Amino acid sequence: MKLYVTMTSPYARLARIAVLEKGLSGEVELVEAKTRTQGSPYYGINPSGRVPCLVRDDGQIMEDSQLICAWLDTLDGKPRLMPEYRTGDWAYGRLEYHARSTLDGLAVWAREVRRPASEKSPAIEQHEVDRAHRMADFWEAEIDHPLMQGPINMAQMLLIAAVDMALHRGMGDLTSSRPKLAAWVQRVRQMPSVKATLPPGAS
Repeated sequence: MKLYVTMTSPYARLARIAVLEKGLSGEVELVEAKTRTQGSPYYGINPSGRVPCLVRDDGQIMEDSQLICAWLDTLDGKPRLMPEYRTGDWAYGRLEYHARSTLDGLAVWAREVRRPASEKSPAIEQHEVDRAHRMADFWEAEIDHPLMQGPINMAQMLLIAAVDMALHRGMGDLTSSRPKLAAWVQRVRQMPSVKATLPPGAS
């Protein structure tokens, strides 16, 4: 299998963490894709040009971190990265989708700050900064939940990707003045799969 990624994409990072957590490094080849480049050969593999993208051994292409991580999670018959929440226990789903909102908002902000000055919207930038800090306050209150303290799952993966994205893309440290969230981030960053997938230049 081939997993197409960019090393700066937080969504590709989710898939990279899943590969390591599921012990699939020997079966999944990481390939750096050239995105946002006119005429990139990658568009012949994935016409949307998005990452991550998994090319399975049967030739089928899977796009989107949620789908790829869910599929990788099933390969050993012991899914654990995405606890079931469609059978009456909605506690996990609530946390995962709050974490996804945190990361998605940061992705909007990152796209906005990359625009040429003449095309930027200060209102959108500020809206997403405000959202990020509201979500950080939410996590300061919720981070002691057992599902955020136990074995790593997609909710935790999304949150660490979001916090690291904010830090390394220039928004700032979302754990500042939030001691519970700061302690959680410090602990999770020491997990081998998280440490191995830190953004370039991070330590």
